[in-house]
Amino acid sequence: MSVEFIGMIGTQPASEIHPPQGPPIDVDYVRRFTQAHENADFDRILIGYFSNGADGFIVASYAAFVTARLGLMLAHRPGFVAPTLAARKLATLDHFSNGRLAVHVISGGDDDEQGKDGDFLTHDERYARTDEYVDILRRIWTADKPVDHKGTYYTFRRASCEMKPLQKPHIPIYFGGSSDAAIEIAGKHADIYALWGEPLAEAARTIAKVRAAAATYGRSVRFSLSTRPILAPTESQAWDRARRIIEMIRATRGRAMLGAPTKTPGNVGSQRLLAAAEQGEVLDQRLWTAVAAATGARGNTTALVGTPAQVAESMLAYYELGVTTFLIRGFDPLEDAIDYGRELIPIVRREVARREALRQAPRSIAS
Repeated sequence: MSVEFIGMIGTQPASEIHPPQGPPIDVDYVRRFTQAHENADFDRILIGYFSNGADGFIVASYAAFVTARLGLMLAHRPGFVAPTLAARKLATLDHFSNGRLAVHVISGGDDDEQGKDGDFLTHDERYARTDEYVDILRRIWTADKPVDHKGTYYTFRRASCEMKPLQKPHIPIYFGGSSDAAIEIAGKHADIYALWGEPLAEAARTIAKVRAAAATYGRSVRFSLSTRPILAPTESQAWDRARRIIEMIRATRGRAMLGAPTKTPGNVGSQRLLAAAEQGEVLDQRLWTAVAAATGARGNTTALVGTPAQVAESMLAYYELGVTTFLIRGFDPLEDAIDYGRELIPIVRREVARREALRQAPRSIAS
């Protein structure tokens, strides 16, 4: 598949402009939200990890149960489930989802968030643990005999996984992180490296760094970019909608998903988004940074604003840099997912197919 679209589901209606509503787990909402992504022609959905949230393995299992083809991307933080057990849990879910699982490895960039689950390692120690953790996952998934391991963070004897992942050679590994430590590990382990919605020039530099890191291991990596499309029939209407969104964020601060920034974020990715916001509220024509600035850039908080055709054009500029996966979610999560499938995803898919056909067409030979 030449271009991939990933959405994100939650277990209750909530976003930066919508304070959480109803019970923490609304099973009917999860079903409707998940099926809306499948009907909208998304390839996958992200099941996020939060220290106070529902267990992602169970949410992903339910999402697989209520869909037929939609892929799953399960966010997973090393450190809280032993890698030997995680290898078996992920392989089991890959079978029950009929080979639709991917894992998004998140080392953790927020000390307070990590501490809520009892993890007090430093930033660089967390990435060192991730390196060891992912190496163990891949070895157990692919080994034809029991695995012994003695490392800095894990030691075990004769670990094995009777049910190897359905996907070969193993479950796809997505990986994010903008620090030097993260990029080094991405080059070593990631199948797909995830960027947040940075300006084109910054995205190009990060892609080059990850490619160079991967080359030292004789590997190649694909790239994903996360952004928040804000669509409307006209450009002026889209910017009016963006202004309403930032006003609602300020009005609901403290009750919605993200509150006011209270300190400089610990993760480099958020720091980079804030640095981009300092360059201007609108970059590269329609990359809107106001939400990142207002919320401390805690998460995917930059948006592409415009008509579906204009936002598609901006996404295709990232595609030309090497991005082949787009993780998109809206501020009106369920409604926007439906709109993306109707108005945005088809445009991008058509144009990518056209460009690839042109590149693959035989060149005429001058006589």
